Amino acid sequence: MTHPHIKTRLEEAIWIVTIDRPAKRNALTPEMIEALSAAVREADDQPEVRAVIVNAEGPVFSAGIDLGALAESMMAAGMRNPARWLRRLADRLQDALHTIEATEVPVIGAMQGNVMGLGLELALAFDLRVATEDCQLSIPEARVGLVADVGGTTRLARTVGSSRAKDMLLTARSVGAEEAHRWGLVNRVVPAGSEMTAAMTLAREIGANAPLAVGLAKLIVDQGDGVPKHTQMAIERWAQSQLITTADVAEAMQAFVEKRPPKFKGT
Repeated sequence: MTHPHIKTRLEEAIWIVTIDRPAKRNALTPEMIEALSAAVREADDQPEVRAVIVNAEGPVFSAGIDLGALAESMMAAGMRNPARWLRRLADRLQDALHTIEATEVPVIGAMQGNVMGLGLELALAFDLRVATEDCQLSIPEARVGLVADVGGTTRLARTVGSSRAKDMLLTARSVGAEEAHRWGLVNRVVPAGSEMTAAMTLAREIGANAPLAVGLAKLIVDQGDGVPKHTQMAIERWAQSQLITTADVAEAMQAFVEKRPPKFKGT
């Protein structure tokens, strides 16, 4: 699936997916979200890719959902059953973000300016988030009588805890980058204009490690969320039993003996 406002490129071993709609403050349509999701998932089909970065052109990462496109879609649907129409739309968008979250290659967001509504729900599906010092993150749906229905309540609470999630959701206020960093909502805060440089540095750091181990570590954390402790520890044992016989483990041991950096191949 392709879209004129979603661009991709491979740089080194990093798959870069760019939201390219700065004239509309990178407002997101359902089609853009689905195309972005498909573009991110392409990383799993490219063995050389070690990390994904999602970034955006212009001064704003995303102003959220494109309300004009949403209104047009509502009118086109005829609105005979608006509740059903909305549930189906939310289901489409949730599926797209689930796909991003389930991508085995780590996904990093490089964010600047405003990250609002659907834009923050998108960012919450990433594994790691880099934000500029001037970044403002918000879920303002309560101001228009709605709730965040694409994981904004669910993923936000699981990321920062229920009390802090309620602080954002009930007040609809913006949270600055430093506060977001203290909460664990973002992983790095960097000077304005340096978000891609910082994201690339982070991606290279991840890429220096064994890709199978990185992917399974991500899976253990994600799949273990909410399950009993002993169940998650069983997943750990299973993962380790799969990794111990890989060529990458043998390469790491050989590199240690030879006092050189390992050259991992993901096998």
